[in-house]
Amino acid sequence: MKLDPTRPDYAEVMARHEAAVSCGLSTYIDPTTGYTVMTAAYLEARGFCCSSDCRHCPWEGIQE
Repeated sequence: MKLDPTRPDYAEVMARHEAAVSCGLSTYIDPTTGYTVMTAAYLEARGFCCSSDCRHCPWEGIQE
């Protein structure tokens, strides 16, 4: 599910995403839910949209 910018921890989530991408990691942990979230860099490198509405999907609007 896409990340709601009104979410109270939005800045922290985005900081974790950026830190993971900067370190070359494919995932990070959501600070509120504890779920593992795939980074945009990982999803782009995978090369296709899985149509699961991933939070950082680089294939916005593309359905396969």
